[in-house]
Amino acid sequence: MLFQELIDRFAQGTPLTVMTRAVLEHTLDPEPLNQLFEKEAQTQYTRDLLFSQVIAVMGLVVCGFYSSPHAVYRKRKDLFPVTLKCFYEKLNGIELPLMQAMLRDNVKRLTAILQEMGGTVPPLLPGYRVKILDGNCLAGTDHRLKILRETASAALPGKSLVVLDPQLGLAIDVFLCEDGHAQERSLLGEVLLTVAAGDLWIEDRNFCTRDWLHGVANRQAFVLVREHAGLPWTAMDALRRVGRTETGEVWEQQVKVLNEAEEELLLRRIVIHLDEPTRDGETTVVLLSNVLATVDALTLARLYLARWKIENLFLVLTETLHCEQKRLGYPKAALFSFTIALLAYNVLAIVKGALRVVYGVKQVEEKVSLFHLTEEVRRNYSGMMIALPAEQWLDYRTMGVAELVKHLLAWARNVNLPEIAKAPSRPKKAKKKPKYDPQTPHVSTAKLLAGT
Repeated sequence: MLFQELIDRFAQGTPLTVMTRAVLEHTLDPEPLNQLFEKEAQTQYTRDLLFSQVIAVMGLVVCGFYSSPHAVYRKRKDLFPVTLKCFYEKLNGIELPLMQAMLRDNVKRLTAILQEMGGTVPPLLPGYRVKILDGNCLAGTDHRLKILRETASAALPGKSLVVLDPQLGLAIDVFLCEDGHAQERSLLGEVLLTVAAGDLWIEDRNFCTRDWLHGVANRQAFVLVREHAGLPWTAMDALRRVGRTETGEVWEQQVKVLNEAEEELLLRRIVIHLDEPTRDGETTVVLLSNVLATVDALTLARLYLARWKIENLFLVLTETLHCEQKRLGYPKAALFSFTIALLAYNVLAIVKGALRVVYGVKQVEEKVSLFHLTEEVRRNYSGMMIALPAEQWLDYRTMGVAELVKHLLAWARNVNLPEIAKAPSRPKKAKKKPKYDPQTPHVSTAKLLAGT
C-alpha cells in the first residue's frame, strides 16, 4: 500500500522518471539477459558476476548517474559480487556478437510495447519498411592502457554501423568493429545479410557501392542513397526536370550500374539543385534509387531528408547520454558502453511513444526535446530510487505488455509538455571568424562591456 502511495506521488510529480524505470524493469529483466549470455557467449562464462549485473552497472554510467564503473563500485557494492578488477576483466572481454544479440532481443520486447500502445509514427513511405543506416566512430580514449602510453595520437576504440527504424523510433540493429581505422564499408557485408524484401534503406554516399546496390536489389529490397563521386554508371536517357521541392529544383534520369560480374542494375538518378548550399558548400545533391516509378522523384527527394533522424540519434547518444567513455580504452568495453547507450535511447523512445499516443504525433515529434526529457529523468531518478528501491519494482518485470501499456499511458497524461519542449529555432546568421592579434593575447571583459 505504501509503495502504491509513493509511486502515485512520483507519477504526479515526475511521471517521466516513473515511466522510464518501469520500462527498464520490464525490458531488462535479468533472467532473459543471463540466458542470452549463456546462449551467445563463446569464450566467457558465468561464475559469480552475472551478465545482467554488468549491464546494470554500465547503464548507470551511460545514463550519467555515475562517472565510471569505479564510481558505481564505491557507492553500489550490491552490484559487485566480485572485485572491481574482475568486473573490468569481464567488461573488457564481452564479445561483439553478444552485444548485437542483446540489442536485437531488446528491440523485440520494446516493439511489442510500442505496437500494443499504438505509439508508432505513420510510415515515411507507405508500402515500404524504411531503415536508415549510418556509421559512428567512437572518440579517442584516455591513454590508460600501457600500449597507449607511448603515443600521443588519439586512441580510437572502434566503429559501428547503426540501423534506425524511423516508424518505431528505435535503433533496431548495430554492427560493431574493434578496428578504429576500419572503413565503414567493410561492415556492409554483415548488414546485407539482414536486408529483407520490401525494405527501403536510406544512407549517405559513403555506402554507395556497387556490391551494396546490387546486393540490396537482389534481395527484392530498395535503396535511396546519395551518389558517391567514384561510382561508375552509364546514362540511359537525359536528365529531365520533374519539379521543385522546398529545398530546390529536381531533375531525374535513368542510369545503369554494373557489378564485377557485369550484371546490370537500373537505377533512378535524382539531381536536386539546392536553393541554398549545404554546410559543406555543395549546391547539388544527387540520389540513386531503385524504388519503383510509382513513387515520384519529388517524394524521394523529400524522403531523403529523413536521414537527419539518425544524425539526431547520434547527437542524443553523445551529448545527452554518455556513449563515449574516455576511460574505457579496451575496444570491447568501449563498444559495449556504446551498445548500452543504444538500449537507453530505445527506452526513451518508448516513453516518447507513450507521449505520442496521449498528445498526438505532430505535437510530440515537433516539440518534445529528448535532451530535456533525459535531464528530467536524470534529475529525479536517484531520489526516486531511494524512496522506491529496486525490489519495489519487481512486479514490472513479469507484468503483461497490455497492463504495462495501461500504466504508461496513465502516467503520460501527467506530463507537462512545455517543460520538455525544444527551444524555438531561429535563422542562423553568418558569423565572422574573429582574428587573433598576437599583440593582444587577452582582453578585459569589463572594459569591453564599458566600451573603454
